[in-house]
Amino acid sequence: MLHSGHVAFLEEAAKFGDLYVGLGSDATIWELKGRRTINKNAERLYMVKALRCVKDAWINTGSGIMDFEKEVAELKPDFFFVNTDGYTPDKKAFCEKLGIKLIVSERIPEAGLPARSTTALRQECRIPYRVELCGGWLDTPPVNSLCPGSVITMSIEPDIEFNDRSGMATSSRKKAVEMWQTQIPVGDREELAKLLFCVENPPGAKTISGSQDQLGMLLPGLNKLNYDNGYWPVSIESKTDRETLDFVKSNLWLVALPPRKKGYDVLKNTRINAAGAKKLADAAERAWMAILARDVKAWGEATKDCFAAQIEMYPAMVTNEIRAAVEEYKDQAYGWKVSGCGGGGYWILITDKKIPNAIKVTPCYKVD
Repeated sequence: MLHSGHVAFLEEAAKFGDLYVGLGSDATIWELKGRRTINKNAERLYMVKALRCVKDAWINTGSGIMDFEKEVAELKPDFFFVNTDGYTPDKKAFCEKLGIKLIVSERIPEAGLPARSTTALRQECRIPYRVELCGGWLDTPPVNSLCPGSVITMSIEPDIEFNDRSGMATSSRKKAVEMWQTQIPVGDREELAKLLFCVENPPGAKTISGSQDQLGMLLPGLNKLNYDNGYWPVSIESKTDRETLDFVKSNLWLVALPPRKKGYDVLKNTRINAAGAKKLADAAERAWMAILARDVKAWGEATKDCFAAQIEMYPAMVTNEIRAAVEEYKDQAYGWKVSGCGGGGYWILITDKKIPNAIKVTPCYKVD
């Protein structure tokens, strides 16, 4: 859906020279976002090519986040222009390999016009996503039966349309959209999360997912979900005050990685053990206390220890892209981890220093 934000972005890019635009195909958008385009390939291409700032445009022939590689390699441009939502380390490496200068826009709207995003313009859904900050895997009995512990989650506004298979509870959110369309209904949020959990895990399901996704989405603010030998937490601690949530928001940064590949088995070669479960539980407890104390360094250290405990038990969480992210960002943050169960998604960084080209998220401060 072409809007003023797109035009401002393209006009900014055109300041660097003749502007060529590669558009993701309908199939690629379905693969990454799990939704159909409103305007199909031909219509989107027609509108973009009609803009006076655009020299030429095409539909990229590849797929996934790097769907443009063939066309860009053939064009050999001087600059490659993306926004912060579209920046990834893979794109940076691609440009460096070809000697192209990568430029990242921060999407500043034209003076006097409102900031626009496709998600906001569509108004298709205000159901949140969730980000898991620490303790992931402790919401499953194979781990919490060995040692009780907590998963820390935060419900976030859908200002960004996160990729599927990205560890941001997109599958749970899709089920919520099927049930409730655009808004979470009025009612007890924990009871609604139980309903969503049952829909995702019907009788006879071979694999039962943990409940952090449903609770993390539906409970506003920051939540510490305390598990002990079960799929549902025995207790929940919540923080919805603005001071706490603003602290988390200001020190939390996300960098896009390729989504987890279809068929990727994150449970391959697992080494689940009581010692690893305890390390994970201890890290989550320290992270929670550090957030409450507003100690970003201690929070970062706990996050780093959480990630180490996770990959000790689930080594398949780590891919080559994630290893590269560790090397690139290890000196820029106090701590890091990968979103969700790994294999791709988003690289999560904890630091009070600005991370160039990273994504910022907005917590759900309260129930609408």
